[in-house]
Amino acid sequence: MADSTKRCLQRIMRLIPSYMLRTTLEKWGRFTVEQQKSIDFTRSKWALTEVLLSICEENKFAMKHLTGLEMIYIMDNPNQGMWYVLQLLDPEDDAHSVELMQFKEQFKSHLKELVRHVSIKIKKHTDQAVWIRIAWGDAFSPPNHLKPTYVVHYLQTPSVFVTNLTSKQKPLLSQAMLLSTRHQAIKDANLSGRNLTAIRDLLMRKYQQVFPTKSPSPLAENNQTISNPLIEKEQAEPAANRLHMACKAFGGGALPQLQSAVYKLETKFRDHSNKTMTEREEPFRCVVKFASTNLLESLRHCASSGIASTPVTPLLSCIPLKGRNYFVITDNGPGPSSQTHQPQN
Repeated sequence: MADSTKRCLQRIMRLIPSYMLRTTLEKWGRFTVEQQKSIDFTRSKWALTEVLLSICEENKFAMKHLTGLEMIYIMDNPNQGMWYVLQLLDPEDDAHSVELMQFKEQFKSHLKELVRHVSIKIKKHTDQAVWIRIAWGDAFSPPNHLKPTYVVHYLQTPSVFVTNLTSKQKPLLSQAMLLSTRHQAIKDANLSGRNLTAIRDLLMRKYQQVFPTKSPSPLAENNQTISNPLIEKEQAEPAANRLHMACKAFGGGALPQLQSAVYKLETKFRDHSNKTMTEREEPFRCVVKFASTNLLESLRHCASSGIASTPVTPLLSCIPLKGRNYFVITDNGPGPSSQTHQPQN
């Protein structure tokens, strides 16, 4: 087994937690029943790595086999890094008819025309997502399988999810995606997060949306005694209105677990008591970041409980409305600017 293949297996073993190793190897299905039974999964990670190296050498596995093992784990556990979203624009007439085999062939063909040394592996997940693993090389070096890029795309949709993509690789990937999906342009969607499922559900509206109604339903409160019916009646309508407006802005039920939203301010400083800052020609620049384990749920709670005012400001309600969590605010317009750029890692 080549040294590069050994290093790849060692990296995969560092990725996979010990308690998930057995099930991941079973899904991989490359070991015989006897080889699988011979592995003592209670041993240390270092000892297990040596055992797997020995079995892989015995089976004469190559890099293509090990990258399959890595893809199985990453597809089942995608929250391994920061995911960014690209948006395909201007579909051609036949964009809706692109099928999986056609996409695979054309994507590989186009990318290999652009990059001399590149390794591409494509799999279709159970949720119809097309997963792409790319190990990049260049004119002088072979593909680096220790730092692969992962791409997730649902055919006939405009969204492309990417992780571990450098600025140098981004134009190459973009061109290959445009040609293989039959689109004419691609741009940053200004949405990112570590939870791939959350940003996917936000973009594809896979959560309960609440639409405007003239008479919002009253707020339900369980296991509470009514000390004064008149006070309770007086407070019920404002509380119900707050809840309705909060759900209308952010959604009802379980919400996508978005973890952050960033606002980059480039506005004129306004404070009559501070002439030095007010008279500056340059805009006042700062960054405001909201962070939570479930940001949309936190914002909805703040609005429904009265901590934040309602109706909800468009600066916050535009997160689910526009499917973005990165905004630039300027004096040129009343809302978040579309002139934004979100760098890739």
